[in-house]
Amino acid sequence: MRPIYEKIKRRADILKRRMKKCNLCPRKCGVNRLNNEIGACKTGYGVFVSSYGPHFGEESFLVGKGGSGTIFFSGCNITCVYCQNWQISQSVKEKKISVEKLANIMIELQKMNCHNVNLVSPTHQIAFIVEAVSIAVEKGLKIPIVYNCSGYESLYTLELLEGLIDIYMPDFKYGEDSIALKYSGIKNYVAHTFSALKEMHRQVGALKIENNLAVRGVFVRHLVLPERLTALEKIFQLISSISRDIPVNIMSQYYPAYKAHHYPELSRKIHVEEYNEVFQMAKDFGLKIIA
Repeated sequence: MRPIYEKIKRRADILKRRMKKCNLCPRKCGVNRLNNEIGACKTGYGVFVSSYGPHFGEESFLVGKGGSGTIFFSGCNITCVYCQNWQISQSVKEKKISVEKLANIMIELQKMNCHNVNLVSPTHQIAFIVEAVSIAVEKGLKIPIVYNCSGYESLYTLELLEGLIDIYMPDFKYGEDSIALKYSGIKNYVAHTFSALKEMHRQVGALKIENNLAVRGVFVRHLVLPERLTALEKIFQLISSISRDIPVNIMSQYYPAYKAHHYPELSRKIHVEEYNEVFQMAKDFGLKIIA
């Protein structure tokens, strides 16, 4: 059972205060987003939603029959040169909406018979999201909440989400910091993502599926890039060191997008052999592969 309205609202207030010298994520930009200064996430103060609705392109245990109730937030706290959703993540063109509107979107998705509320790229807007959850819970929100993120998370922020998030769905993109810096513009990615995944697992445990639908737990996504660019063995070693009950979705849909054509090694789709190699490597570390 989620905390009552007052306790959730207090968490939102704490997160908002951290936006005065913003350190909601490991970048710690330090800009005053309460004064609408723009951070590395390309957002200042407020909620920016690109689109929302039932989504049928997620994992089968999120989609079910009614779809995953996906909310795509504009902006992102990392800047992948190959971003597959760059039109949404790398600019903020949408008009700001109110926290009350965001709460009503969550309720609307529930009324549309979606199986969950799927928060896509929530990290940089988490203070407003938590406030919206406090309102939505008062209005009867009961379906699971999914935290769909890059993995580049602050432990202090995650700790304030305990009891609010039912399903964590982080990426684990890289096994070496130099690669993360080159392709996503972020420092110390590996340590931050490892610590975040460990905290997520502590909060919600193994992925729990009932009647073919996920209701709680954590699983990881890894997008396969060409040319073995992501230091794969280290990624799977780190995941398995936390728990082998953390499933992994090995994703094959990479295509050159955004600025990828400036990098010859990223300028093609992956080969079947590359995907099969990654798939087998994850299995060799004892991890369960899901789709």
